Amino acid sequence: METHFNNLKVCRLTDGKGFDVELTNIGARIMRLRVDGVDVVQGFERPEDYLPEAHLSDFGAVVGRYANRICGGRVVIGGEVVQLPQNNGPNCLHGGPRGWQYSVYQIVEADDRHVEMVLRSPDGDNGFPGNVDVRVRYTLADDRALRIDYRAVSDKPTVINMTNHSYFNLDGTTGCTVCPSAEGHTLRIDADRYMPVDETMIPLRDAASVDGSPFDFREAKPIGRDIECGHPQLVVGSGYDQNFILNHPGLDVPSAVLQGQRSGIVMELYTTAPGLQLYTGNFLDGVAGRGGTQYPRRSAVCLEAQQYPDSPNRSWPESTGRLNPGEMFESTTIFKFKKSR
Repeated sequence: METHFNNLKVCRLTDGKGFDVELTNIGARIMRLRVDGVDVVQGFERPEDYLPEAHLSDFGAVVGRYANRICGGRVVIGGEVVQLPQNNGPNCLHGGPRGWQYSVYQIVEADDRHVEMVLRSPDGDNGFPGNVDVRVRYTLADDRALRIDYRAVSDKPTVINMTNHSYFNLDGTTGCTVCPSAEGHTLRIDADRYMPVDETMIPLRDAASVDGSPFDFREAKPIGRDIECGHPQLVVGSGYDQNFILNHPGLDVPSAVLQGQRSGIVMELYTTAPGLQLYTGNFLDGVAGRGGTQYPRRSAVCLEAQQYPDSPNRSWPESTGRLNPGEMFESTTIFKFKKSR
């Protein structure tokens, strides 16, 4: 089902059995995601609320051209230094101040189970080279799974990193004055290593083992258990905001499992991406979302399946973040929901 707001649109996907998703073409965003009537993502009421003149927000968006951070906003492409916007301290974050989360996509296919959106990002968009054609497809499966397929091609060498930036609270984000804390959610991440960061949130040279650290989520634990333990990495990010190197990227086994504290809703994340950024809503500041509900600090969890941050400036073979003419960027992430009780 498609509803029009001038050039902004809303599409609703549903399985007819209590699992439904509302999407808008401003930033190819997830606006609502309901499991048996419980809306598990934060966001605003109307698509026009996501326009940059209304709110600067990544709620539910497909972010790009390069999700996460690029050090100093500088990258060498085709032998030339490209200077990108520095919108996060000295670094470029999520494609710059007007990244794809604020672009209006064209909806080319839509029915009750899928929607496909396309975007042409022109050469020089936020300083990035190359005309890039982007395709994002959302599909609702019978097993309460929402699949996101990303595709992109470019006519010049460029860099790319696409992810969905939904803010999840599996205990529900509506029907209350203040959204409850997500620190009681339990989380498991299939990762033996993570990327420590410097004071500007750029990864250091070497990855670190999660052994004996607050970053060990190999066994499920409450997100808030160690978040105030004083670990330097948790201090610099005011909570979790680091990339995890996934042990088994792919669609066969979940790379992460998140469970609500009270609802019993469980979300499994499957992805072909090599990394997963865990962000615990450390800078939510009480913004008013749907129904006037306040979203305070740490009232949501972001699990951003992605290429590694600053990949184009590094030598990580599993994550270069680069896209050349004749190549296709492809990535798939699945959010699958069930009840534990």
